[in-house]
Amino acid sequence: MNSIAKNLLKSVKRGQAVWLRGSSAQSGKQHLRKLVLGIETSCDDTGAAVVDDAGNVLGEALHCQKEVHLQAGGIIPVVAQQLHRENIEQVVKEALGVSGVSVRELAAIATTVKPGLALSLEVGLQYSLTLVNKYQKPFIPIHHMEAHALTIRLTHHLEFPFLVLLLSGGHCILAVAQGVSDFLLLGQSIDIAPGDMLDKNLVNNAIIQKEKEEGIQEGEILSCVKDIAAAVQHAVAVHIIQRTYRAMLFCIKNSILSSRNATLVVSGGVASNQYIRKGLQTLADANDFAFLCPPPRLCTDNGVMIAWNGIERLRAGLGVLHSTDGIRYEPKAPLGIDISKRVEEDSIKVPKLRKKIQWFPQNHIGENTN
Repeated sequence: MNSIAKNLLKSVKRGQAVWLRGSSAQSGKQHLRKLVLGIETSCDDTGAAVVDDAGNVLGEALHCQKEVHLQAGGIIPVVAQQLHRENIEQVVKEALGVSGVSVRELAAIATTVKPGLALSLEVGLQYSLTLVNKYQKPFIPIHHMEAHALTIRLTHHLEFPFLVLLLSGGHCILAVAQGVSDFLLLGQSIDIAPGDMLDKNLVNNAIIQKEKEEGIQEGEILSCVKDIAAAVQHAVAVHIIQRTYRAMLFCIKNSILSSRNATLVVSGGVASNQYIRKGLQTLADANDFAFLCPPPRLCTDNGVMIAWNGIERLRAGLGVLHSTDGIRYEPKAPLGIDISKRVEEDSIKVPKLRKKIQWFPQNHIGENTN
């Protein structure tokens, strides 16, 4: 066998290792990529992932607690905390194992520290700091909603600025992303977020009244349950679309976004709801905004978005800590600079939606609400 054939055979045998380390065949030198481990425990999902600075997801793992909490009718913080404790080590090991990367090869460890359930955030932070101290790695604290907002830059080539709508079980936020950690907060939910509304608060008074009318016993289902679900979903969608419409008009009027290349990004768990998503797509089309959403699996909580946010911050040199003294989790944390008063003072009148967009049939009842 000649020397060229032998070299080719060696390359084939080493194939995966060569790819993981990004070897350059032309120069014969290794291309040193920056790798970040992301850890997510803000609520009821334990997630971890390894992402490189080219946006490649090398490995990921996720443990969902949904089935446990469904039995209790909602998330119980102490239960969520215990489940995170039981699963976080295995989830991180799985993500690292799939990636073929060791902790020593990481450029940094990024972890959600705000906002979220205090008991859940505590688990992720404690575990991460153990790794950081053991392997002497830089630590990147992550704002959960910032991570949702920037996920789109992992899946699409998108420059700043852009309008972002973040929809989840605990948040409803309209903001302008001007940079990696530079956001203008236009508005947010003042009572209940859309995910909680769709999951737990279906117009209880109407249900009670209908149960009386139909003589429903415990365990029986209303004959009009689909109509009630559709009405609630439609009402939530219209409200969200109206507020987003106002944000679009405000941004164009105040030259925060250019009318020639404006983009609306929708992310977060409720962005997986196809009915709401289609309404926002129609709104964006009618106002000459590009419309982008991450794939559904990256809309819900996951380690990939945390690792990617870590890559973004590492590139920009923002919030990369070499000492973790005094680092704390924050159950409540604002996103960016709040200019919602300016939006309110502008008193922009939103045209009726029927005149601007053609509404669509309600054929996505109950799909992926969060």
